[in-house]
Amino acid sequence: MERMDVICFGGEDWWYHNRGHIDMQLMRRFARLGTALYVNSVIMQKIGIGSGTRFAHKLIRKTKSILAGLKRSDAGFWVYSPLSLPVQHIGWLKPVNELMLCKQLSFVTRKLQMRDPLVWVACPAACDVAIDTRKVKLVYQRTDRFEEYPNVDIGVIRKHDQRLKARADLTVFVDRALYEEEASCCNAAMYLDHGVDYGLFAGLQNNKEIPADIEGIKRPIVGFFGGIDGHTSDIALLEKTTELLPEMSFVFIGKASVDCNGLLCKENVWMLGQKPYEQIPHYGECFDVAIMPWKQNRWIEACNPIKLKEYLALGKPVVSTPFAELNKYLDVVYVAKNPGDFAECIRKALAEDGPERVAARRKKVEKASWDSKAEQVLGLLFDNKKSNQGEPVNV
Repeated sequence: MERMDVICFGGEDWWYHNRGHIDMQLMRRFARLGTALYVNSVIMQKIGIGSGTRFAHKLIRKTKSILAGLKRSDAGFWVYSPLSLPVQHIGWLKPVNELMLCKQLSFVTRKLQMRDPLVWVACPAACDVAIDTRKVKLVYQRTDRFEEYPNVDIGVIRKHDQRLKARADLTVFVDRALYEEEASCCNAAMYLDHGVDYGLFAGLQNNKEIPADIEGIKRPIVGFFGGIDGHTSDIALLEKTTELLPEMSFVFIGKASVDCNGLLCKENVWMLGQKPYEQIPHYGECFDVAIMPWKQNRWIEACNPIKLKEYLALGKPVVSTPFAELNKYLDVVYVAKNPGDFAECIRKALAEDGPERVAARRKKVEKASWDSKAEQVLGLLFDNKKSNQGEPVNV
């Protein structure tokens, strides 16, 4: 393509979250084609003053993001945090919020001289603004059951989801089960699967830089990187597993939005906090076993965590609780449903590890680059013979 401008209504805040998410990774690639604007997540949750210090922290962070204004990121695209209100569930205030967003977006796009962009929606709360924006194509990223996200108005988010699927030129799914369930409700749909920044995670063989805060921790290290959240992480399973394996060190890299005091009191647990995306592979390289201790709920049923491919690109043995998208990786991962089995799988993963298994894990994901994913989406979007048929497509 000679030129294509893009506006992405992101699912996260670029300045404060893990930058491995699909919308952020694809925007890096789309930015090579023209002017690209990443709009930091429009507020989707209801206000949660009762959460005390956590609410205050989120308010301060959001305010800083808004005050940052329009800035060009080191990823090649522009980033902007609009002022929006947590009023998705308040009917008479919602139009005011939409008008505010439209005015702010109009000012920014004029400043960047953007015309008829591709509009990418990763946050359902941006539904009305995205649909009303003048554009060449509309893409809806249905990567999760957004209506299952904590503290949202389920009815409102479902209506946004249904409207986006009906109006979007393409709805992109990363979970096959969710794709098969909902593709018939879409104007056009594709199953894409996630990619991985393979070069970043697999390219550490000659760069053994060990971060200082993990260097002195006793091996073997059982590690996890990513957000530790109440709707995803099975804290009870983790607490019991750490007790069953007192001779191993459990290291968690990432921000915790749930009470982890039960873990922190364990002598073999280290929580090192959130780290810049570019440093994550250096921490992961120190893991002897990587884990995904997910809860069993509707959110996890439709999940496809990018960290699975990142763990495999690092060559690390992986132990996980079950979820549907894991089934095609059963030859390179260990699956357990309860603490006892989880602990036993960790022991087994350590005992069976070796160079051949490392190579097999990397081979499993080496072709799943984000470049290839971007090409597949654009190829389908702008191939009129396919995109106008409205038929589900597997990629």
